Amino acid sequence: MAEAKNVLTVSIVTPDGSVYTNEQCSLAVVQTQTGDLGIMANHIPVIAALQIAPAEFKNQDGQTEIIAVNGGFVEFSNNELTIVADSAERKDQIDVNRATSAKERAQKEIEEANSNHDADTMKRAEVELRRALNRINVANRR
Repeated sequence: MAEAKNVLTVSIVTPDGSVYTNEQCSLAVVQTQTGDLGIMANHIPVIAALQIAPAEFKNQDGQTEIIAVNGGFVEFSNNELTIVADSAERKDQIDVNRATSAKERAQKEIEEANSNHDADTMKRAEVELRRALNRINVANRR
């Protein structure tokens, strides 16, 4: 369990199970629907919807871990941060070639939907493009 004064415990879960756990996190930064949210120990309780964006977790030793989070919700209380995500991947588990193919496929779908004036297909393809770009950006970060 995380110490009440210095750290928070972080868990990321998806429909496929647990993706990430960190019991020594000193700072978590996530992108919500209303903007970036930084959370440190003893932050006020919060629940927020997440963007398709990286989530960053800084450990007490100064190392930062980055997870590609594809939507969902974040909940924080009692120094426990839980992200329930549609999907999430650790940086070292991202297949860049697969993400690049998904990006190209989504771009092609957007072009076709635009020429066919198909708003539903356009929205789905835009979400797929954001997910692919999120995965590529996280994989390429140092």
